[in-house]
Amino acid sequence: MLYDVIIVGFGPSAISGALYTCRAGLKTLVIGKKAGSLLKTKEIENYYGFATPISGEELLNNGLKQASRLGATLLEAEVVDLTYLEHFEVTTTKGKYEAKTVLLATGTSRRAPSIPGLKEYEGRGVSYCATCDGFFYRDLEVAVLGTGNYALEEAMYLKNIAKQVYLLANEGEINAKFPSDIQVLTKKIQRIEGQDKLQKVVFIDGSSLAISGLFIALGVASSTDLAKKVGAITKDNYLVVNDKMQTNVPHLSASGDCVGGLLQINKAVYQGCLAATNIINDIKAEK
Repeated sequence: MLYDVIIVGFGPSAISGALYTCRAGLKTLVIGKKAGSLLKTKEIENYYGFATPISGEELLNNGLKQASRLGATLLEAEVVDLTYLEHFEVTTTKGKYEAKTVLLATGTSRRAPSIPGLKEYEGRGVSYCATCDGFFYRDLEVAVLGTGNYALEEAMYLKNIAKQVYLLANEGEINAKFPSDIQVLTKKIQRIEGQDKLQKVVFIDGSSLAISGLFIALGVASSTDLAKKVGAITKDNYLVVNDKMQTNVPHLSASGDCVGGLLQINKAVYQGCLAATNIINDIKAEK
């Protein structure tokens, strides 16, 4: 099925957008997981319409039920890749889905791990996007830092390009099934080293691994991670959007915490509404 819009995220901005696209009659798929700071918030007192405090979990669940009632298809899954050919293709842990437009609303991007040398070699061997930078490591040995499905997706992409791909778990628990030709190293990383470019990873036990590239894929893919895969512009770990919540990539929008600014539910809900309204207008204009 080709959806009119796929919304990535289960938070206030994502669900706000879904309410509008559904009411406009657009086939809407919302993909996300119940996670993030909202789920951990015990009481919310500064959101309009609640005479008494409401928990973040209750607000989240109410929003999902509301979107479902209005016709949104909800899929609880992890998004691991985003590509664009004729339409957007969103790869998840439960399959692949296509849409004319995509709204990214997964919150803020993840922070890089505190490993000495990591930041110094960004752009000189350290990358956060295999699709963007994998080409530069053709027939070289590279590693992916991560433990889950997002790391697996990056590793599988690199496997078709690089001479050898390693997975560095950095003492983390492996949460995905990696093929036997991807060597998994669980040792704690002490630092990364090189001269003009990254040359090796040094482990806490004194051993080292010679590699030319290190791809960071910890946790789940953020909106910024996914957007970079299709060429969207980012700045300071946030997505760059215009006053219509549109990125530089046609038919790709973003809203909520992933675009920066005030990290509040009120703003996230407004931006989801704004992004959805412009998506609706664009789709109707093309019909």
